[in-house]
Amino acid sequence: MDAKPVRVALICGSVREGRFGPVVASWMRERIEARGDIELDVVDLAEVRLPLTQQDKPVPYGDYTSPEVRVWAERVGAADAFVVVTPEYNRGYPAALKLAIDSVNPEWRAKAVGFVSYGGVSGGLRAVEQLRPVFAELRAVTVRETVGFAQFWERFDDAGRPKDADGVNRAADVLLDELSWWARALRQARAEMAYPNV
Repeated sequence: MDAKPVRVALICGSVREGRFGPVVASWMRERIEARGDIELDVVDLAEVRLPLTQQDKPVPYGDYTSPEVRVWAERVGAADAFVVVTPEYNRGYPAALKLAIDSVNPEWRAKAVGFVSYGGVSGGLRAVEQLRPVFAELRAVTVRETVGFAQFWERFDDAGRPKDADGVNRAADVLLDELSWWARALRQARAEMAYPNV
């Protein structure tokens, strides 16, 4: 496999006012930037502003006429892999994240996806388990390893640092090792052959 860095988009999946996502994403960004094998694109969905409607009509599925959708498609298309930072809202994941995922399609194909989640007792894992079949339908590959923060409000100090830094840093590194492996394997496969026309 080539030694060129893999391009990873770190996606902060919550847009809610008062959200905790940027704290978790900032920590994960530091973990990624500490490595030498990843080129990073940080995506805050609160800044992407994908449309639900155009001229008071729903946006048709697969419609790339919106400039925001075209820019989003370019960012997704340029990545080899993704780390999705998601909260768990009502045993699921945020609507803004679903909109972002569904706004483009072939750009996700044959790419690797990893998850960092946060929530109450489950640490956001119920949101992650709902996201896995969504990405499978888009023909992306989700990696097994995850990082989850149960009772997240107790897990970070006032400076936004995890209190159990050693444990979660190790978990993040294991996730990123697996993600990087899949990203390289899939990038090589995409370069060598077209994805099946299915």
